[in-house]
Amino acid sequence: MTEVAIVGIGMHPFGRTEGVSGRAQAVHAARRALRDAGVRFDDMQFAFGGSYSAGDADTLVSELGLTGLPFINVYNGCATGGSALIGADSAIRSGQHDLGLVIGFDKHPRGAFNADPSEHGIGAWYGETGMMVTTQFFGMKIQRYLHDHGIAPGVLTAIAEKAFRNGARNPMAWRRTEIGAAAIEAAPMISHPLTQYMYCSPAEGAVALVLCRADRARDYTDRPVYLRSAAFRSRRYGSFEVFSPWLALDRSDSPTVEAAAAAFAAAGIAPSEVDVAQIQDTESGAELMHMAETGLCAHGAQEELIFSGATAIEGRLPINTDGGCIANGEPIGASGLRQVYENVLQLRGDAGEHQVPGDPRVGFTHVYGAPGISACTVLTR
Repeated sequence: MTEVAIVGIGMHPFGRTEGVSGRAQAVHAARRALRDAGVRFDDMQFAFGGSYSAGDADTLVSELGLTGLPFINVYNGCATGGSALIGADSAIRSGQHDLGLVIGFDKHPRGAFNADPSEHGIGAWYGETGMMVTTQFFGMKIQRYLHDHGIAPGVLTAIAEKAFRNGARNPMAWRRTEIGAAAIEAAPMISHPLTQYMYCSPAEGAVALVLCRADRARDYTDRPVYLRSAAFRSRRYGSFEVFSPWLALDRSDSPTVEAAAAAFAAAGIAPSEVDVAQIQDTESGAELMHMAETGLCAHGAQEELIFSGATAIEGRLPINTDGGCIANGEPIGASGLRQVYENVLQLRGDAGEHQVPGDPRVGFTHVYGAPGISACTVLTR
């Protein structure tokens, strides 16, 4: 089977960009990715792209070029970017195409996401109780997790503090000011035990990637990064996920567990070999739980890793080196691709002030979203 490489990356900074549409940010990212690979849009044989709030991705051809290529719109919640990447990976790996583009972008209004229960197969009562405001779900889930694994709540503060520290070193991040532990803990309590600065916010931004057959990668770059695997899973009966109106007596694993295991198995790489990881941190508790669910550590082992500095940029298992969702915000369509963009920078050695030392060679990404879906990738030099 044909292997896949990433030969071009482009990004529009995340945050708030007044007067610039989400589509314009996507075009900016796409042009930067094409330039990075030394190609033109009319060289592209296909494209996959997605957005939640900023329009249909296929309409970007009005600015990029009316070349007639198949451009497939993708929407899959917070896993939109990851799903678009999986589509592109399959298009090349199957032998159907040799060179293509993936784009994720969004521009969300201020305030919390306002999801409609009926779109998720849930009655109106679920929204009337306030549970469609996902801050409550995340608060309840991390309360139970901390209790079950004997983890002190202070670890949530340390995760957020790391996110802002890393974001301050990343020129593409939205939140570029460090926030100390005292300020994080003193911030307004949103849903116990999570304070305001432990959550990400809806945001704006765009990311684009140029993918090609691995055996042709050096036609476009002398520093290709190989997409060794990409895997996607949805929830099973018994897993407790966003927009779940009940909790089964018999519990099952989150889709993250299966997606990560599938990605590592397909790549032939073990979690212990990962040099840099980007994992979903909708809030501090998500990063904590996903560290174990992805297989990067055992449940309950996170506290020692975090407080010892192991997950810092200079640590042995750097996590969310660009600041994650907490520092970057979450434009739904772009979030999963931001993780891949960051890992490509890291594996190339191009991350500047937030570069992981020691010549990293294996990167892992994980994105999670409602109503219980997860996409993971493994990348190598």
